[in-house]
Amino acid sequence: MINDSDAVDSTADRLRRVLFGENFDREHGPWRRIAAAEPFRRCPGATSAERLSTAYDRLRTVNDSLRSPESLVADARGLVALHEWLGPVDPAFTTVAGIHYNLFLGSLLDHSADSGRDLSEFLTLRGVGTFLCTEVAHGNDAVAVETTATYDGDRDGFVLRTPHAGARKFMPNTSPTGGPKTGLVAARLLVDGADHGVFLFLAPLTDADRALPGVRVRRLPARMGSPVDHCLTSFDDLFVGREALLGGEQGRLDGDGTFSSEHPNRRRRFLASIGRVTIGKLSMSACAVGSARLTLALAVRYGGHRLISGSRGAERVPVFAHRTHHGPLVEALATVFAMSLLHREALDTWEGRTEATKDEAERFVAVTKGWITWRAREVIVECRERCGAQGLLEDNGISELIAGIEGVITAEGDNVAIHAKAAAEMLFAAALPARDGEEPQATAAPGDLGDPRFLGELLAAVEDVWLERARAGMSRTPHGDPLARWNAASGAGLRAVEAHAYRRAGEAYAAAVDAQERGSAAHDVLRDLHLLFALRWIDRNSGDLLAGDLLTPSQVDELPETVERLIAGLAPEAPMLVEAFALPEELLADLPIAGAGYADAYGGAHGETTGEADEPLEPGRHGPPVSTP
Repeated sequence: MINDSDAVDSTADRLRRVLFGENFDREHGPWRRIAAAEPFRRCPGATSAERLSTAYDRLRTVNDSLRSPESLVADARGLVALHEWLGPVDPAFTTVAGIHYNLFLGSLLDHSADSGRDLSEFLTLRGVGTFLCTEVAHGNDAVAVETTATYDGDRDGFVLRTPHAGARKFMPNTSPTGGPKTGLVAARLLVDGADHGVFLFLAPLTDADRALPGVRVRRLPARMGSPVDHCLTSFDDLFVGREALLGGEQGRLDGDGTFSSEHPNRRRRFLASIGRVTIGKLSMSACAVGSARLTLALAVRYGGHRLISGSRGAERVPVFAHRTHHGPLVEALATVFAMSLLHREALDTWEGRTEATKDEAERFVAVTKGWITWRAREVIVECRERCGAQGLLEDNGISELIAGIEGVITAEGDNVAIHAKAAAEMLFAAALPARDGEEPQATAAPGDLGDPRFLGELLAAVEDVWLERARAGMSRTPHGDPLARWNAASGAGLRAVEAHAYRRAGEAYAAAVDAQERGSAAHDVLRDLHLLFALRWIDRNSGDLLAGDLLTPSQVDELPETVERLIAGLAPEAPMLVEAFALPEELLADLPIAGAGYADAYGGAHGETTGEADEPLEPGRHGPPVSTP
């Protein structure tokens, strides 16, 4: 039982506090308990339909346990922690929960201060909320969606219309599965022929059995990963009342149908309407961090109890004892700690934003989402390979997380698209003249590869190299062709964004190391993880650093040996490091590969068949209430 009130003496406990902060019991404890509770136990052999039904049952189980759904919706940390702990357990549940609580209810509550809307149906989950933004022909360019909402002054409401097949809403969970559905629909507001931009409109979609009149819902083919009822959804002149428009500073209609907005720019109106997407990006980062932690814990545990023939006859040794096996896992540990620290930094930055820093905070969240989810894919795929054929079996959970991370990479903005936007913003900021009194950044000089400050300077230098290359590519291209100028800069720009994320993760690592008591075991192991993380990135960019006289030839030669020493020193600490992830044993017990007796999961003592039919599998169920967040 993990409790912040207990004496925190062990190195694993100290590192747990590094990963999760000082408020574990309040911020993470409730979701950890839910992850361990009976309603979230795995149902081996369940069909896709049963798993989807279970996801909605779990949504109601969680909702019934909440003291106040409104409080959860208003608590960014609570929403993000839900994804961090339950994303690895049931990605389908996390998908529908994130849509209902964050995108649907969050948007309603953010824009309903003066509307008088009765939200009790959605707060009690008599109806499930969904979010319809992306269209078949419009994904990352959602500001260009073509669904229309035409104001009808005679009826004082709006007519929702899908003008052609490319404007059908793509992938919202709009089937009747899970109960009646109501959606927030992104549509162009048309008033007397004038297009005022894209707004959200509240629209009923289905009852418990079928789509409502004026709504067409068609199930999409099964996607890879956990089953969710993704659909194509379109509208045939569906009328909704005036109160359906989610208005606010982005725009509103007065009594006679006159439109007004505090944002003259239509793009700004749209971004204000879908502001909840930023918390969605933080939630996707959290899903990725949690999934990488679980997969890495499975790989390390399996590597410790999977015995193979040794070099001397009958000798048997754990496969983890081999450098070829534990090396990639130790590097993955350094990466997962970096992911966790960067995620926490992004969450803190978002919560601490001001009006003046909001745009920068949004960019940092977007960069973090892309970098973390890509790193999570690398970690999960590596861990799967280290587990061999066992890692391919669905019962061991890893294959589901491999598919799940692909969805996370695309959700809330495709990674390449959001990193390309960040690159453009960084290039513009880098091109601005220095503010009065601002000193130019010092160039790193060759120092000690064991000095975290020196390594931090190298990480910053790599970012500068790629920013300068992007600027140079743009400057070589004639001004008359904006696309050609961007194409000339974008490759290096994306590398600059990646380097920016590595630098920020390195800074978060350095701060975490400095916060530990010098000479303590937690300090030393965290320092070595930081060094390994930084040196691996520096090694990848050593040619540029050598060319810039930021590394010496002898230091480049030293890099591989230094990395090997760090891996050798950290390998014995791997079990303790995954213990710091605080994963519930109940969750790990669901996954045969996590235990030394994994072979017994396949039947009798010798794996023989009895000729008897397997007992029927229990389908998904709506379990008892669980501990209240």
